[in-house]
Amino acid sequence: MGFAASAAQSDTPREMVVLGLQVDQQFRQNIPAWSFNQILSRQKAAQNMLYSATYMETLPVATGGKQWSCLAEALYFEARGESIAGQFAVAEVIMNRADSQAFPNTVCGVVNQGIGRRHGCQFSYNCDGLAERIHDKKAYQLAGKVADLVLNGAPRRLTSGAMFYHSKSVAPRWAKTLDRTTTIGEHHFYAHQAGKS
Repeated sequence: MGFAASAAQSDTPREMVVLGLQVDQQFRQNIPAWSFNQILSRQKAAQNMLYSATYMETLPVATGGKQWSCLAEALYFEARGESIAGQFAVAEVIMNRADSQAFPNTVCGVVNQGIGRRHGCQFSYNCDGLAERIHDKKAYQLAGKVADLVLNGAPRRLTSGAMFYHSKSVAPRWAKTLDRTTTIGEHHFYAHQAGKS
């Protein structure tokens, strides 16, 4: 009996879910292991391509609105010396914060949080006393591409939900109260300890 015939006989949402799981299981069982591994390998390669310079160079120069501009600027000033994955990781933190009730709900709100308070900036470039001037156009274009991809739904899989990060060259007290999720390039990334927020 085919899926369509089976689906027609299913009366409840639960039966549809069970049927869907059975069809998925049959599908997986009928794929030879080498073919299934090949599919997974290609999927992983496609995911890693997102973080490659070769792929990023194929993308057109990105532009966007206010939220894009805030994210591109933050990536330029906070992570331009990092790898592409490192820039995506910093973008993940900003997006994770924008999605959290504990922070402002926009990218610009997150990036600009604390401006005007001495040592209150969440992103150090906003409180370093230096004018924010973009001198490296190529680095800014890369930051803009990363910002565009992240704002348009690029997967957030590098930092395990990190909400905080800092340079490896410093050891802030607040980091001791958090769980380190990963280190990418010159940054350590952190999330709240399990059960705390």
